[in-house]
Amino acid sequence: MTQIVISGSGLYTPPFAVSNQELVDAFNQYVDLYNEENASAIDAGQLAARQHSSSDFIEKASGIKSRYLMSKEGVLDPDIMQPLLAERPDEQPSIMVEMAVAAAEQALLAAGRRPEEIDLVMVAASNMPRPYPALAIELQHYLGAAGMAFDMNVACSSATFGIKMAADLLAAGTAKLALVVNPEICSGHLNFRDRDSHFIFGDACTAVLLERAEDCKVAKPWHLVASKLTTQYSNNIRNNFGFLNRLSPRTRFADDKLFRQQGRKVFKEVLPLVCDQIADQLATQGWGVDGLSRLWLHQANLTMNQFIARKLLGHDASQEEAPVILDRYGNTSSAGSIIAFHLHQQDLPSGARGVLCSFGAGYSIGSLLLERG
Repeated sequence: MTQIVISGSGLYTPPFAVSNQELVDAFNQYVDLYNEENASAIDAGQLAARQHSSSDFIEKASGIKSRYLMSKEGVLDPDIMQPLLAERPDEQPSIMVEMAVAAAEQALLAAGRRPEEIDLVMVAASNMPRPYPALAIELQHYLGAAGMAFDMNVACSSATFGIKMAADLLAAGTAKLALVVNPEICSGHLNFRDRDSHFIFGDACTAVLLERAEDCKVAKPWHLVASKLTTQYSNNIRNNFGFLNRLSPRTRFADDKLFRQQGRKVFKEVLPLVCDQIADQLATQGWGVDGLSRLWLHQANLTMNQFIARKLLGHDASQEEAPVILDRYGNTSSAGSIIAFHLHQQDLPSGARGVLCSFGAGYSIGSLLLERG
C-alpha cells in the first residue's frame, strides 16, 4: 500500500487576545442595558431578565481562559457585540485567504517544499466566506500552487475529513503534494449575547502538507496509518445561516442564524460515539493504549477531552498525553485538534504513536492513527 505522511504543519494565530474577563465585562454591560430597556416587560412577566456571566463560570464550564480574535472592538462594545471586519474588493485577497497563506507558508517551510510543488489545495472549515469561487481556488492563486483546489465543510471535523480525503487522492495518484488548510473565523457565527455560549469560540487557521512517504524530504514525518470517518444526523449543534436567508426578511437575522447547541445532549450523545470509534480503530490496528504517546483531541471543552482520554487510557491524562490548547485559543472548530498536533508533536521520537481526532456538528467524527517515521 502507498504510505502517506504528514510532512509539515502550520498555524496562524490572530492578533487580538481576549480574556474571559474582557468578554464578561462587555456581556454584563449588555445585560444591564437590556434589563433596563425592558424593565416594564420584565416586571410584567412578559420577558425574563437576563443574567450576568462570570469568568469563574466560563472557566468551570469549558476550561477556556482566553481566545484570539481577528477583530475585538465590536465584540467588546455592548451596543455591537460582534466582530467588525470590513468587506474587501474582489480584486484583493480575502481575510480568510490571508490567514490560510500564513499557515500554509509555515507548513511549506517545515516540509522543505515550495508553493508551486503543491497540486492539491483543500480548504476544510466550518464556514466559507462565499459560495463561489471556492476559497481553496483563491488560496491556490495567491500561493502560486498548481493542480486543483476545492472547499469542503464537515463542521468541527473538517480537518480530519480533509486529511483523509487528501490522503486518498495522493494514494490514487491524483496528486503528489496536498495542502489542507482550516481557516476559522468562529467569532463571526458566535452569538456574543448568549450567556451559555458567548465565550466558546476563537479564531485561528491551521495547515498540513501531505505526500507519499517516498517523496518526503523531512527525516521524521508522521505516517497516516489508519483513518475512520463517521457521521450521524443531529440538530443539537446547528447554524441556519445560508444564502436562502435573504429570501425570508422576517427571520433573516434571527438567533438561529448564529451558532447554537444543546450542550448536555451533545455531551451525552457524542462522547460515547467518539470513545467507541477510537477504541474500535485501535483494536482493528492492533494498537494497545499503553503504546500511545499522544491524543490530539478536538478542543471544544476540557471536560469532554478529559472524559475521552480517561475512557481510552484508563486513567486521568497528563498534559503530555492529551495536550490542551483551548485554554488559550478557545474552541477554534476544525483547527483545534490540528493546533494541538502542531504545538505538541515536535518532542516525540521515531516510532511514537498518536491519535488525531475531531468531532462536532453533524454529528461528525474523524479519527486518524499516526506513527512517527
